[in-house]
Amino acid sequence: MKAMIFAAGLGTRLKPLTDNKPKALIEVYGKTLLEHTIVKLISSGVTDIIINVHAFADQIIDFLKLNNNFGIHIEFSDETDLLLDTGGGLKKAAWFFDDNNPFILHNVDILSDIDLNEMYKQHIAANCLATLAMDNRETNRYFLLNQNHELCGWENSKTKVKIISKSGKISSKLAFSGIHIISPEIFSHFENDHIFSITSKYLELSKNHKILAYQPNNTYWFDVGKKNDLGKAEQFLKSIN
Repeated sequence: MKAMIFAAGLGTRLKPLTDNKPKALIEVYGKTLLEHTIVKLISSGVTDIIINVHAFADQIIDFLKLNNNFGIHIEFSDETDLLLDTGGGLKKAAWFFDDNNPFILHNVDILSDIDLNEMYKQHIAANCLATLAMDNRETNRYFLLNQNHELCGWENSKTKVKIISKSGKISSKLAFSGIHIISPEIFSHFENDHIFSITSKYLELSKNHKILAYQPNNTYWFDVGKKNDLGKAEQFLKSIN
């Protein structure tokens, strides 16, 4: 199984911790966020990973060399000259996913015990373009879903902006959890795009393609892109280990 880790973010919400190092190398409970993510992917059966890099890219490359790539095949997608946003970053790495199998896309600042194998199985069974891990938690931005758990819109509850991509009754709205399972067919829909958001592309594609929500039965999930959440994740991981 193959995977991509989004690690090219600037980490502005973690400043000053990211003034001299990339977000991916911030530590929680004695391990970098990158190591946490790689270990989770390996435990889920991933054997090949591509990581996009931008700020302090050399530090990430050196860290992985020092750790012998944690014993697996790792490649890099270089965005040091220009950040391509989430959609553009995925498109640049398309060459890596040449086995025609669905793959995992995982944000480096997400810590969770979400069962990636179960999520992958649901994706295969549903034969959909993408499966997105989502949760019923409070946030400003929500994906809107119909009664079949298919993506049909997006809403910002703070600005009151709402986008409806597919007609039908909206049955729920859920927060995205930063983990995707994607079928490589999606790359055929990126041909005319360069720098773009994967969220916007999902909304566009949901008009005519099946993009499903996956609600895991996990016990913990942290977005550690902010300093306050780093502390919460640290305390939680200490409590269970």
